[in-house]
Amino acid sequence: MFLLKRFCSGFQRINGVTKTAKLGDRLNVQGWVQNIRRLKKNIFFDLSDGSTVQRFQVVIPKEADAKDISVGSSVSVNGIIQTAPNGQPELHAKHVKVIADGNIADGYPFTPKQQHPPEYVREHLHLRARVDYIGAQMRVRHRALKAIHDYMDASDFIQINTPVLTTNDCEGAGEVFRVQPDSAALLKEMARPNIPAEQSYFDDKVFLSVSGQLHLEAMSYGLGNTYTLAPAFRSENSKSPLHLAEFYMFEAELAFIEEISALITFIEKMLKAVTAHVIESASKDIRFCQERSLGYAFQLSWLNSTWTTVSYDDALEILVANKHIFKTEIKLAEGFSKEQELFLVEHCGTPVFVIDWPTSQKPFYMKAVRTNPERVHALDLLMPGVGELCGGGIRESDANILRAHPQLPNGLEWYLELRKFGGIPTGGFGMGFERYLQLITGVKNIRDVIPFPRYPHSCLM
Repeated sequence: MFLLKRFCSGFQRINGVTKTAKLGDRLNVQGWVQNIRRLKKNIFFDLSDGSTVQRFQVVIPKEADAKDISVGSSVSVNGIIQTAPNGQPELHAKHVKVIADGNIADGYPFTPKQQHPPEYVREHLHLRARVDYIGAQMRVRHRALKAIHDYMDASDFIQINTPVLTTNDCEGAGEVFRVQPDSAALLKEMARPNIPAEQSYFDDKVFLSVSGQLHLEAMSYGLGNTYTLAPAFRSENSKSPLHLAEFYMFEAELAFIEEISALITFIEKMLKAVTAHVIESASKDIRFCQERSLGYAFQLSWLNSTWTTVSYDDALEILVANKHIFKTEIKLAEGFSKEQELFLVEHCGTPVFVIDWPTSQKPFYMKAVRTNPERVHALDLLMPGVGELCGGGIRESDANILRAHPQLPNGLEWYLELRKFGGIPTGGFGMGFERYLQLITGVKNIRDVIPFPRYPHSCLM
């Protein structure tokens, strides 16, 4: 007998059910009704609990009192696993409990079975986890985070929780958000002589971090190899599909490293291993994202190729020889445009490490090439589809050279002291995590690979 009733039991995630359930197993699932079909003998509905992109069908007899079950409803179901005509497992329900009605006719923004444009979905951030391709993106994101942490742990790196609040502008570009209390009364209460009123909380200017690199260096001078995966903030007036005001940075600092070739080897090996693990654990979601974004699935051929390393001067020579095909001008003082980066990747047929950059284009902490002070031991990693993915290099370990650098920011005496007390050579890199997700899923707009995107003129929720 079929019953709509309250029942208590352990529940299984649908992703696990589709992988391990056997014919005849009795089990309980919960989720949201995606669509419903009422036929002559049975009622069929697809149930999603957010754990998989794969559809999971529930079957209940037509004579059951199922009028309360509708698209969007959250339900608990107890039943027996059977095999559907397509060979997939389906659940023949014995008991169903409607937890809450979907109310999709009362202002719900997403029409069942309709693919909504990403721009429209972004207007409803609080509900977009219900959209299948956003769910797939978030699962891929989870798997990629886990793969990075697992790889770095296995490589004996120590994770550091770098601060979000800082007095440093690591990149020196001035693209920082200022932080101060919103309460004028509090600022007045904490006022101190010779301290500007807006700085009275910390006694200094404080910003949201643009990078955890300097803090990682401090930790690496006592712990060895370290890494962080933390939010970063940049106040760029950019509407580019590759930029966010708030994003996550995966940064690593390698101790006792002197050659940029060793850093290149580590980055290539790490990215290949991490990506292989993500593909293994989230292949269906990755394929779904690729097909939804581009209309087809693609292989990451760079996993099986040896990547190319070229100097900045050689890369510039290649671009100048082909400048007639570019829409963007080659600007020697500003680095390469995305169009030019993608051309270099296509020209070389593999991902490209561009090394030995002009000193003027890189931050103060990059180590100068001793035989050519106009160049530094810095690298950019260029990848298909996204252009620059990683930036990094060997850090300047000579305190005197750092002290004489015209771009050394004020307030970094502690950074120089690291070199004074048992200094060591270090090198490292930073990778925009959301841009990495774009690389492997093919998603065109970076705002769709992060749960709550923040960008100019938009900070919803």
